[in-house]
Parts: sequence; C-alpha cells; structure tokens
Amino acid sequence: MIAFREIASGLRFPEGPVALPDGDVLVVEIARGTLTRVAPDGRLTVVASLGGGPNGAAIGPDGHVYICNNGGFEFTDLGGILVPGHQAHDYAGGSIQRVDLSTGKAETLYTGAGDVRLRGPNDLVFDGTGGFWFTDHGKSRARERDTTGVFYAKADGSFIEEVIFPLQAPNGIGLSPDGKVLYVAETFTGRVWSFAVAGPGKIGGANGLLGHPGQLLAGPGGLNLYDSLGVDGEGHVCVATLLNGGITAISPDGAKVEHIPFPDPLTTNICFGGPALRTAFITLSGTGRLIACDWPRPGLRLHHQ
Repeated sequence: MIAFREIASGLRFPEGPVALPDGDVLVVEIARGTLTRVAPDGRLTVVASLGGGPNGAAIGPDGHVYICNNGGFEFTDLGGILVPGHQAHDYAGGSIQRVDLSTGKAETLYTGAGDVRLRGPNDLVFDGTGGFWFTDHGKSRARERDTTGVFYAKADGSFIEEVIFPLQAPNGIGLSPDGKVLYVAETFTGRVWSFAVAGPGKIGGANGLLGHPGQLLAGPGGLNLYDSLGVDGEGHVCVATLLNGGITAISPDGAKVEHIPFPDPLTTNICFGGPALRTAFITLSGTGRLIACDWPRPGLRLHHQ
C-alpha cells in the first residue's frame, strides 16, 4: 500500500472524481443523489441534487459537468461498509444529465437511444471532437440482470447511439493518449477490453464469438472485480478494483498488471490532478472517503479538463 492522505470522509458512496484547476475535486454521492464539491481542506458543498444514482462525471466542451445517472441502488450497511445492491425501489430508469457548475442547474439530455432505454449509465469519457463514450452497467433484480453495452453521444443532446453490444456489466471506460483505443472494464468478469476507434462514435474490427470486436487487454482472475478507470500519461489503464480493494494498473500492451491496494474493498474510481497531474484522487466508496496520493506516473490530461 502506498502512502495516501484523506481529503474528506462521511461521503455517501462517492464516485466519479473530477479534479478542478482550483484544487477542488468534484465527486458524486450515489447514495445521497448529489454532485458535491470537495475543497482541499475537506469542506463539502453540494453543487446539485440530482436524484436517482449519479455515477460517472466528466467536464464537457462547454465547461458543464456531464453525469451518468444509474437510477439508484438499494444500499446495505455491512459492518460499516456501504454496499450497493439491486435497483432502487423507486427506480425510474437511467439517464445522462448535464450540470451548470455556476448555478447548479441540472438538465436531462438522454434517457435512451431509439428503442434502447438507458438502464444504469455508469462511466463516461470525452473524445477530442466533443462527443463522449459511456457505459451502461445495467441493473440487477432478485433473479435477473440487464445485458447492456457502450454508447456514444454528442454533448449538445442531438445524437446518441449504442455502439458496442453485448457486454457483461460494463463499467469503467477510457481512451488511450492518442485517442485510438477505447478501454472498457467489465465488473463481474474482471476483464478489460480494448476496442480500435475508427472515428467519432465508430469502432473498427469484426464481431467475434462474443458478439463484439474487442480484444482482451487483461483478465487476471481471482477476487478482482473491476469498477471505473482512468488512463495515465504513459497509457497505463488504472482500474479501480472491488473486493481486492485497490487500483490495478495495466500496461498498454497488457503484459504487466500491478495491483496497488487501498483500505476499502469498494475502491471505485481514480482521476489525476495537481501539479503535472502527479496526484491521484481515489474514491473509497464503501467507507465514504476521498483520498489522494502521489502517483508513480503523471496522469493523462483529459479533453476539456
């Protein structure tokens, strides 16, 4: 375990960290239904009350914050660890939302793509053209779970399309430094797939036996369930890892897989900020904390960051 400092505690299942230029960090609180600003001294300010289950977050080309809202979970406290479960009793569907940081005003951009309804949007990443890729993790119920995929959408609300289907509980998503590879993590299979990007919203290659053209980047097995991810400046895919709590860093060719443990079995996300992007901000969701640590490599500057 590498040394870290705790920035904030008492958060209600934080996720989707976004490092801001002024040193603050935005997080969503899934169990609270909010987008929350965390100051360096740990002060918390609610930016917007979004309802449902705000999940992934990213800054768009207009400076607004784009949110994957999964529609909400039923939560259980297991000995001080807050654990998400089946879809919430008041679940009304998933959506993509946009929040104006200056006013806190939120609007819903998408609830579906044609006849395909959004079930549990989870994580998103913008490309250099101003569009964004996002995963739909789906929802689970007592004896069934959704089969879902990956979508591409425009930030102005004018276009959305399901591009990759099927995947098994797709969660984290990110782009390589050159934008030519899209990475997607599946939670319960513990696999990270790579897809060749052929253009905005376009994936190259032919579908294989699994029904999609992805190539397996890594799947180390064991108690490694994969959540959201961030890509660093050298192209390593840094995947938040559940149960075996920590960050799993995968080299761009998949040849090297390194696990960095953190003290929460529900370590859910990572982003980079600070001078030279050498600070990693990590959400320890089960225990409700945002932490920071020095990362061995600089982070990747995201589009519109």
